[in-house]
Amino acid sequence: MTYPYPVGAGAPPVCPRHPDRISYVSCQRCGRPTCPECQRPAAVGIQCVDCVAEARRTAPRTGTRYGGAGRPGARPVVTLGIIALCVAVYAGQLVSDRVTVELAFYPVLAWEEPWRFLTAAFAHSPGFLLHILFNMYALWITGSYLEPLLGRARFLALYLVSAVGGSVGVLLLAAGQAWVTPVVGASGAVFGLFAALFVLNRHLGRQTGGILAVLVINMVLGFVVQGIAWQAHLGGAATGALVALALVATSVRGRTRAAALRRRWQWPAVGLVLVALVVLAYLRLASVGLAAPVEPGVVHTLSTGLGITTAV
Repeated sequence: MTYPYPVGAGAPPVCPRHPDRISYVSCQRCGRPTCPECQRPAAVGIQCVDCVAEARRTAPRTGTRYGGAGRPGARPVVTLGIIALCVAVYAGQLVSDRVTVELAFYPVLAWEEPWRFLTAAFAHSPGFLLHILFNMYALWITGSYLEPLLGRARFLALYLVSAVGGSVGVLLLAAGQAWVTPVVGASGAVFGLFAALFVLNRHLGRQTGGILAVLVINMVLGFVVQGIAWQAHLGGAATGALVALALVATSVRGRTRAAALRRRWQWPAVGLVLVALVVLAYLRLASVGLAAPVEPGVVHTLSTGLGITTAV
């Protein structure tokens, strides 16, 4: 076969599966060059299609520990569903500003309209396309790894509780104009997924350096870039870590009766984290005298002209 590019010392790297394609991106696992067609996103970095296939063949099933029913790489149905819902909501936001107003989290409305703790995680800044693109990409990367590891129900619970935790973080740290500033974005929940991935990988003895670097870099960006709800990042990450610790504490390797009995405490443990968030939110509202009915119409009228705080 005649290659269109020179081979040998000093030659540009080419994909082993497609020698006619130059590639300067290397697989994080085997170190070989990999072209875009052969690249597969991993929890951190890129792996080649061969390494992904090998991992699927050799990786042990994790269902006996955390509850996942399949091998890593199984189709992440819940992750895809969340992404589809966020895209549908974003389309609605582009059609009508009212969608954003009705779904965004306003700390001042937390008592009167508590569903906003959750709905804000499915809306994004309609004037900033990169907001939803970044969050959905991060969700796909983490969800593709965590959903097979935990199982669909546990993964969904982790995402939803982390989303609530992100809003609680905004509420706990709200001050001044922030009380009536709308906050939208899935990054509180995504940060929860990153933190959970770190905790679970530590428990499994897998590499965590790359995950920690991603968390730290994005945390720092939240403090130095205006318009980013770093409070949601902190709240989501702390909540995701707590949920993961609850799963670790109630998980045992094996299929024995004792292991099954211990895993029955997983849902009560996750529920306890949610209860703690509700208590924290109530105490915060009570401390500032806002644990009482608020006239939504008045706040909506004031907030429609305000800028939206995103959690990129």
